[in-house]
Amino acid sequence: MDEDLKKNVLSSGTSLVGLVCKDGIVMAGDRKTTAGGQIVMNKNSDKVIPINDYLVTSGTGVASDIDMLQKLVKAQLRIKELRDKKRVTVKEAANLIATISYRNIRQPAMIQFMAGLMVGGVNEDGSTELYSIEPAGSVMKVEDFDANFSSGMPYILGLLEKSYKKDLTIEEGVELAIESIRASSERDTGSGCGIDVFTITKDGIKHVSKQRVEKVYKEHN
Repeated sequence: MDEDLKKNVLSSGTSLVGLVCKDGIVMAGDRKTTAGGQIVMNKNSDKVIPINDYLVTSGTGVASDIDMLQKLVKAQLRIKELRDKKRVTVKEAANLIATISYRNIRQPAMIQFMAGLMVGGVNEDGSTELYSIEPAGSVMKVEDFDANFSSGMPYILGLLEKSYKKDLTIEEGVELAIESIRASSERDTGSGCGIDVFTITKDGIKHVSKQRVEKVYKEHN
C-alpha cells in the first residue's frame, strides 16, 4: 500500500462491520457521509447495498469510487451470469472486485482511487461467505469478523475482540453489529446518523434494521 493510501485509509469517514454467524452473515454500516472529515454532507447515506438477489456489498473510501465500483461489479456479474448460464459464487464476486480495485489503484491518475469493500453472499448450495477487499486489491476470506478499512475500524475491532464468539446466531449477530456501529459512532467523528443492518442466509437477503439517530436538545435549569 503506497503512502497516499496509508494516509487516507483510516480517514475514510465511515463505520462498517461484517460478522460470520453459524447460520449466515450479518453486515452493517452507519449512515453519515462527510467531506474530508470536516463537514457532514449527508445524514442518510446507504453504505450497505445489495447488488443483486444474493450479494451484499459495503464500502469505505471515496464515495464516488465506491459507487462506481459497485455499479461496475453489478454489470460484470450479470454479463458473466448470462454468458455462463449460472450464478457466480461469492468467492468469484470477491475476486472480481479485487481485480478491478487492483487495476484501478495502479493506473496513473490525478486523483488516487480509494475504495475498500466487503462482500457477503449466499451460494447456490445455501452456504454463505464473507470477503474483505482492501483498497489496494488484496482479498481475504473472513472467518469471524471484519470492519474493512473504515475509520471506525479500531473501535469496532476492539469491541469485537472481546464480544464476538464462534457460532453466533443471526439474531445475536444483528445485536452485536448494532452495538459495534453505535460504539464507533460515539468516538469516530466521521461515523454516525444511524445504522443499517442486513442478514444473508440460505433464505436470501433481508434488511432487518434501519435506524436513524435523532438528537433532542433539552434546557437544564
